Amino acid sequence: MTPDPDAVADCVLATFRQLPDKRKPRPQSDGAREWVPLAGIVLADKDGKLSCVSLGTGMKCLPSNKLPLAHGNALHDWHAEVLAIRAFNRFLLDELLLLLLTPPHLPSLYLREVPSAERTLAQPQPFTLRDDIRIYMYCSEAPCGDASMELTMAAQEDATPWTSPVPTVTSAATTTTTTTLPPSQETQVPTALRGRTHFAHLGAVRCKPSRPDAPPTLSKSCTDKLALSQATSLLSSLTSLLVSPRNAYLHTLVLPASQHVPAACTRAFSSAGRMAPVAARAGDWGGGYAWRAFAVLGTAREFAWSRRMVGSSVRAASSNISAVWTPGWQETVIGGVLQGRRQFDARGASRVCRGAMWKVAVRVAAAVGMPALMQVLGKRAYKDVKESEALGARRRVKGDVKREALKGWVENRGDDGFGLGT
Repeated sequence: MTPDPDAVADCVLATFRQLPDKRKPRPQSDGAREWVPLAGIVLADKDGKLSCVSLGTGMKCLPSNKLPLAHGNALHDWHAEVLAIRAFNRFLLDELLLLLLTPPHLPSLYLREVPSAERTLAQPQPFTLRDDIRIYMYCSEAPCGDASMELTMAAQEDATPWTSPVPTVTSAATTTTTTTLPPSQETQVPTALRGRTHFAHLGAVRCKPSRPDAPPTLSKSCTDKLALSQATSLLSSLTSLLVSPRNAYLHTLVLPASQHVPAACTRAFSSAGRMAPVAARAGDWGGGYAWRAFAVLGTAREFAWSRRMVGSSVRAASSNISAVWTPGWQETVIGGVLQGRRQFDARGASRVCRGAMWKVAVRVAAAVGMPALMQVLGKRAYKDVKESEALGARRRVKGDVKREALKGWVENRGDDGFGLGT
């Protein structure tokens, strides 16, 4: 039974209200009112009880030319949806640490151990989410990218669709690198669009940020990342080494009615839209991976710090403060690192950055006592873990989705050569 979308929204909004003021948008001296997007993950048990287990606020990301400076310590993308999902993964790893290392080792409400007899070569993970758990997500804004294009057009003084051609790159059909070949061996494929440019071209993969005057990035839009998660689950690579993806798929996405454009969500996310090719062949994947489309429902609830709540008589200013929360901890992020720290200082690493997540995954694996898993997680560099055979099934799923549905997806590389000691 799907809970009332208002109840899902209320669960996240009530959690945010309990945060200290220092993690919320601030008044500005010139009278402007700050706003920020909010997203949260809510789990429902078999009795329908709702629990918010992670939330994030934010709308910024790291420019591509800064990625080599991150060394696993700075976040690449701190849009609200991305932070909420990263915090959800950290919540699961923290739950496992409590289960394994903290007396009296009480069972988790959300995770269970998979007995050795149930593990297979395709699904060797020692844990899984409980079968009766369902995952919901509330977002205070339509996710940036394709699911918000109609809203972007409606906000223009002239909403007449642009007729400029979609940018393409020339590449060989059998390779992902741009090359020069005879015309008979070349194919024109779409490339990711920048933010809201060419906003009338619908169904396209888009990169952040939306503002044309901001430094470019290769971080894909929240719409595209959520669309991909319908095949990969909400688990990150590291978490998926410890927790099976089979029960970790989003069930329902809840948006304010003002941000919910059904046609846009159908096109962006569903098997009736651009995801049709992968939805039709999802049975080929194995490893706990499947096509799991989520529903999108509207709610009457509005976030007090949304842009719509600023009012027409007051200047709206985007907040540079991002809050990250789980039941066990909370933090404030500015510029991809902890507030008060220099941007690429290792002491400013968020609990949800790549390096921190890798370290906690190693702690969990050590507590489980699986030598093969420790061998994977103990590799020299982060990229070696990501390229390991243990994550081969996940890479194949991502490859299929990007090739067949999310065409134009460009990899965001530059911060994967760091090690555990960095």
